[in-house]
Amino acid sequence: MSLVTTEWLDKNLFEDDVKILDCSWHMPNTKRVGKNEFLIEHIPNANFFDIDIFSDPESKYPHTIPKVNYFEKLCENLGLRNKDHIIVYDSLGIFSSPRVWWMFNYFGHSKISILDGGLIKWKIENRELENGAGKKYPESKFSCFKDLKLLKIKADIKKNIEDKTFNLIDARSSGRFNGNEPEPRPDIKSGSIPNSLNLPWSECIDQNTKCFLNSEILKKKFENLKISNSSEVVFSCGSGVTACILAKAFDIIGGKNFSIYDGSWTEWASND
Repeated sequence: MSLVTTEWLDKNLFEDDVKILDCSWHMPNTKRVGKNEFLIEHIPNANFFDIDIFSDPESKYPHTIPKVNYFEKLCENLGLRNKDHIIVYDSLGIFSSPRVWWMFNYFGHSKISILDGGLIKWKIENRELENGAGKKYPESKFSCFKDLKLLKIKADIKKNIEDKTFNLIDARSSGRFNGNEPEPRPDIKSGSIPNSLNLPWSECIDQNTKCFLNSEILKKKFENLKISNSSEVVFSCGSGVTACILAKAFDIIGGKNFSIYDGSWTEWASND
């Protein structure tokens, strides 16, 4: 149950082992701040999960996956427990919540689901909202371990250009991928990693409901790139957020052998 519906969540809002996290994050050029919007409105019983804080504070790149003990401590501060079923959502429907779904899986917590359609669908259906700082849970104990097969680093991507052992799929827009549109970060040029493929993340989302497209349509999207659900795939994007939308779409069609290039284009284009 790695996707839940708004109907399911509405019925389970106040279950003891259900923890709801608003994971809203916005591109830097939008000037929107997820935490500020959370204070204005959010799903009842939710807490705010700040992707920028739940990142390696020592990394020069945005959203780098943090160390285990750092992630554990932040989760404990939110009152998360290993027995909890964590529900993640965001204010754009499906955008930043899959990143958090991937993060928890990377840290060994698979009991996590994405709210399909997110806050947009919740509001369309006129479901209850709250404002303010969110639900305060007592500090807890949360233990993690790293599932290393879910992560790739720059050295792996470089090696694959020659070895071609996996398929690399970029979730950015075709304009950014082809170098025809600027990157949202002004110090980063546009373009793409050699031998990579492009599937813009927005093509996996129903633009009316903001939910994931059904599995048959998603399967065809990957088949058009000659990717089956048995392929080994690595997903990339600008800074590791929307790559996780493709990872979730691949998971929906039964794909198991996938990982995220965490540094993504921001790291690759820096020429470090």
